[in-house]
Amino acid sequence: MREEALAAVLAAAKDLSRDEPEVASNIGHQLEHMGLNTWSISVRRRIRDAVARLEPRNVLHTGAGIGHLSAWLFDHFTKIETLREFQLVEEGNRFAVILKRLCERYSDVPSSIVVGMPSLLVSELVAWRITKSGNPPIMPEADAIIVDSQLEKLADEINALLPLLSKNGVLFTVEPDPPVGDLEEDDPTLIGFNNWIDLIKRTNETHHIAFAPLFGGTIVAWLLKD
Repeated sequence: MREEALAAVLAAAKDLSRDEPEVASNIGHQLEHMGLNTWSISVRRRIRDAVARLEPRNVLHTGAGIGHLSAWLFDHFTKIETLREFQLVEEGNRFAVILKRLCERYSDVPSSIVVGMPSLLVSELVAWRITKSGNPPIMPEADAIIVDSQLEKLADEINALLPLLSKNGVLFTVEPDPPVGDLEEDDPTLIGFNNWIDLIKRTNETHHIAFAPLFGGTIVAWLLKD
């Protein structure tokens, strides 16, 4: 039943708008000027649909960048009252400043920004659970986790973040493209892709995994098995 539920979560939500929110569209233009990559509109829309269907209380988005996907989620969260916190994680202060402005624009949505590497923040969380001193370095538990990362780090970050899922929580990412060309065995992209394959094989024992092929990418989702 949980496996079927995960597949249902990844289905399109016909009752939600298909149009890109105005703020997200403006961020898309900004991304083009900055020469930055982003997930396709089909992927962003479907992740919004999936998160909406989960009705999460706590949402964690790592690799938030300048908030292109985050703006889709913020737009939805303004229409609901169940959300407790939407936490955005970004490695550098440069993008964190831009994310801060996005959070201020959606001031009615409870949100926070954390600067740091997700895997390192999770390691610090282990120490925090022992001392419970101050605020946790990263959200301790989430009903929805979205991971956007470079191929070289993707598997490691997902492996670190999966334990933060609540019992019925779902982690989302986009399947990486396999490296092409004649690469050396120690090439970072080749190592990263092999780590991804190992992650899928290993977590298949502990989680239900679903794939949703869309135009411009395939969403991969994890839900803990009973």
